[in-house]
This record gives sequence, structure tokens and C-alpha cells, in this order.
Amino acid sequence: MLEIDGTPNKSRLEVNAFSDQPEPKVRWLNRTVLGIGLASLFSDWSHEIATTVLPAFLATMGAAAAWLGLIEGFSDGLSSFAKMASGYYTDKLRRRKPIAVLGYLATALGTASFGLATAAWHVLLSRACAWLGRGVRTPVRKALLAASVTKETYGRAFGFERMMDTLGAIVGPASAFVLLQALDHRYPPLFALTLIPGLIAAGIIAFLVKEKERRPVPHVSFGERLRRLPPAYRRFLVAVGLFGAGDFAHTLLVLLATQKLAPVLGPAQAASAAVALYVLHNVFYATFAFVAGWLADRFRKNHVLAAGYLLAALMATAVIFLPCTLGSLTLVFVSGGIYVAIEETLEDSFCAELVEEAHHGMAFGVLATVNGVGDFLSSIVVGALWTAFGTAAAFGYSAVLFIAGAALIFRLRPQAEAS
Repeated sequence: MLEIDGTPNKSRLEVNAFSDQPEPKVRWLNRTVLGIGLASLFSDWSHEIATTVLPAFLATMGAAAAWLGLIEGFSDGLSSFAKMASGYYTDKLRRRKPIAVLGYLATALGTASFGLATAAWHVLLSRACAWLGRGVRTPVRKALLAASVTKETYGRAFGFERMMDTLGAIVGPASAFVLLQALDHRYPPLFALTLIPGLIAAGIIAFLVKEKERRPVPHVSFGERLRRLPPAYRRFLVAVGLFGAGDFAHTLLVLLATQKLAPVLGPAQAASAAVALYVLHNVFYATFAFVAGWLADRFRKNHVLAAGYLLAALMATAVIFLPCTLGSLTLVFVSGGIYVAIEETLEDSFCAELVEEAHHGMAFGVLATVNGVGDFLSSIVVGALWTAFGTAAAFGYSAVLFIAGAALIFRLRPQAEAS
């Protein structure tokens, strides 16, 4: 059933089919797309406040750096596999939205509970709870978003959601800085305040997002459900996994800028410049997420995604061959923000195009898990190569995988076009 301004309007379309009046235009920015975008903004705002101050909070407990790695690694791994399980399970439900609401609530409560921690393992449990909720809600949110628009507007819908999410990633750290000063570096009340945007996000999903009626898929085993996904989707996963194996966390770029600028600017100013470059990275990410979605709705999605993958390869190559000046590092960070915007927007919208709507939960869940495993492995490998052999080996490894992923994606076509 089509939606006009986010509301079903089947009867009006049927009447217009037999009249001289033009059919009303279906809007892609309906209440569901707007609601999901706003929820992403507020939820990211909430947990980015906590993430920004987490290292300093752990330091007050005397926790070693290894604890931060364990907390992040365990939480990310748990979230990745929760995405796959959630996608598989929620396709069998008539209504997915309650699961999304619970996921947003779990993230908000888990993040706020950092303020109750008195030891590092308490933070580990709180972060695991928050990221479990994040993993559960992700494929559901994407399935709700895809179901609320037409195939011709997948790109703009997913680009809008990514843009709003990244705005939260910009506002969150800025809010953390202001709140930390205002609260005289008292962490418990700061973590308690993260409940406000977190609960707003859950409320927006509950009351603004409208879920279409759907027929649940029949119960079959997890393995059988995987086998029923289209061959083009499975080839898509191979390309995404190959690219993801080189797609390191961009905190490594922050480290690169800090190290390379320190001899010129001094350690303190180099660290400030690196943070400013990362903010610039996120600004370009937020801006180009919607641009990428607009391009996806006008050109072949696999070609736009391949271009994003190639931009990532150019970024990695620039790190190897350009002198690490403030100007060249600015180019690297801007390129990084743009390619991540293209990658995340196009992977989601292309995934929605490749798979039938009834199986979107499963498809988005598996995609998120492949990306999560790739993120985990790539950062470890790139960091190890950097330590052992230098930046040329580390970023050269990434560039090769980026180009290989681009080549596979460029040749990929949906099954309907291939037949």
C-alpha cells in the first residue's frame, strides 16, 4: 500500500485511477522516515556523550588501556551478532516496531547506567547492555525505513537517516565537552543526562514512526533462510566483506594526524588539530550522506557504491604518498568522511533493492554482522601492520582490498536485471 505523507491512502489512489485528476505524488520524507532520522540523531547524541568521556572516566578508576579495548571489542562483537539474530527473528513477526522501541530503551538505560559504575567491569556490563540494544534495533530500524518508501527513493531515505545519525555524532562530543565543564567533571550526573536524548529517541520510534501491515515469513531454520536470499545478495556480501576487511576505524587517522603533526605543532596543538580534523570528517560525512542517497536514486547503486570504495582507496594511497602536512591530512579526513557517507548509505539502499521486503530484516542483520566482523578484523590488522612495518604497509593493505571490493561491486547487478 502506498503512503502519502506517511499515511495509507489506497482509496484515493483508486478513485484517481478512474478520474481525470493527476495521482498525488508519493513523498519519500514521510513521518516514518522523519521519525527514524530524528531517533537516530537523539540516540547517537546520547551515547556519543558517554563515549567521548569514557576513557577519562575509566582513568579515574585506575583502569588500564586494555580495559577500554576489552569494553569496546566485546560490546561491538555482541552487537554484531545481535543484529543477525534480530534480523532473523523479526522477519517472523507481524509487527517489528515494538522490538525497535525495546532496543532504543536498552541503549538509553545501559548508557545512563555508566554513572552507577565503580569498577571497570561494571562499565563493561553497562556497555554490553547498551550495545546489545543497539544491535537488536538496527536491522529492525532499517527494515521499517525501507518499507516506508518506494524502491525509487531508497537512496534518499537511507541517506537522510545516515545524515541525521552523523549530526548526533557531531553534537554528542560537543555536548560532552560543555556538560563536563558545567558539572565540574562529575561523571554520574553527566551519564544521567544522557537519558534525556536516549528516551526521546525511544519515544519518537513509539509514537511517530508508522509501521506498515506485513505478512510474517514462515518459520524455517536460520541456514535455510540464508540459502533463500538471492544469489546477487550473497555476491554483494562477498564484496562488502572484502572491502570491510580493509576498512579500519578512523580513530587510526586521528592517531596518524597526532603523530605526524606533533614535530611541527607540538604534542598539545597536534592533538587539538587531530580532533578538529575528525570533526571536519564528521561534518562531510553528515553532508554527503544525503548527497549519496540522491545519487543512488538517479544512477545505478552499485556504480555509486563502487565509486565510494575507490575514493577510499585514493584516501589510503594519499596517506602513503603525500607528505603528512596539515593540508594533505585535511584532504585525507575530508575524503574519509565522504567515502563513509557513500559506503553506509549505498550499502543499505542497495541491500534493500536486492532482497524482497519480507526478508529485509534478515538481509540487514547479516549485512550488519559482516560489517561488524570486518570492522573488528580490519582495525586489528591495520594497527598490527602499522606497528610492525609502518604506514605504507598498513594503508597499502587497505587500498588493495578497497580496490578489490570496488571491482566486485561494479560488476554486480540485481538478479532481475541479470535475467
